[in-house]
Amino acid sequence: MEIQATLPEKGRDLRLDFFRGIANWWIFLDHIPNNVINWATPRNYGFSDAADLFVFISGYTASFVYAKMMLDRGFIVGSTRLWKRVWQLYVAHVILFVIYIAAIGWVALRYADPDILNEFNVAGLIANPIQTLDQGLLLRFKPVNLDVLPLYIVLMGFFPPVLWMMLRKPDLVMIASLVLYFAARQFGWNFSAYPVGSWYFNPYTWQLLFVFGAWFALGGANESRSVIKSQWLLVAGTLYLIFAMIMTMAGRFESFGALFPKWLYDAFNPNDKTFLAPYRVIHFVVIAFFITRFIPKNWGPLESKWAEPVIKCGQQSLQVFCVGIFLSFVGH
Repeated sequence: MEIQATLPEKGRDLRLDFFRGIANWWIFLDHIPNNVINWATPRNYGFSDAADLFVFISGYTASFVYAKMMLDRGFIVGSTRLWKRVWQLYVAHVILFVIYIAAIGWVALRYADPDILNEFNVAGLIANPIQTLDQGLLLRFKPVNLDVLPLYIVLMGFFPPVLWMMLRKPDLVMIASLVLYFAARQFGWNFSAYPVGSWYFNPYTWQLLFVFGAWFALGGANESRSVIKSQWLLVAGTLYLIFAMIMTMAGRFESFGALFPKWLYDAFNPNDKTFLAPYRVIHFVVIAFFITRFIPKNWGPLESKWAEPVIKCGQQSLQVFCVGIFLSFVGH
């Protein structure tokens, strides 16, 4: 089939590193409860949050890094490189999993606080350690706050055929992603978790943001340029962001939420994160379009000294993410 995708321009896009670095910091802060500083994170002011940004950038970066390799060296080589990255992610998750559980166990023992085992969803290790650890290695058992990496591993693991097809029929893949997203929401599809329940980040729905990121990198941004630059999007998008902030605040403050009709309040609260509610997707797409419009690739502040630490965090995203998860427990 003929190649229809537009490969990204050569050279590193510092915007990706910058916003991925910010996303890592936001995720770290969001995982520490009762923390005044986490009021600086976007989950308090809109429907989408740092997780949406992280997944979108992951899809964008995956296509940016591996698309040309798959074209030049073929599907097998491109897939092998992608799966090598998946293995690195899996090893990082297992190491973090072991250290995280050990830290929780030490705190529970040191301070005679067994309730913390239930709070972080690791009590099953006491009752049934072998099977629980086995399920942890299969990504079905996840302590609290260890949900993002398994999602990333699954999305990257299935990405090679998606990328191969997207290079040839990008719009068709985007449509297929939307169909899967709505089907999963309609029929309640999700991965099962251990010992009960399902994944907090449903891969069937969250794949939409990952694929959208890949599509955006492979020509979607150019296709959408007229929309991104339009006046109507600026007005409608701004109004929607304001509405999202109001409804999010209504969910945060009971007295403020009581001012709204029950049907309106219930439509957005609680925020459906597991199945990635459409209002979250729209909210994030508006933000992505605004960033694309107002922050060009050669944006001056990206070269400044104050941005350098954030960009470095984005460039070392996996290490920073893992350390952030552990430190969030320490901060907890």
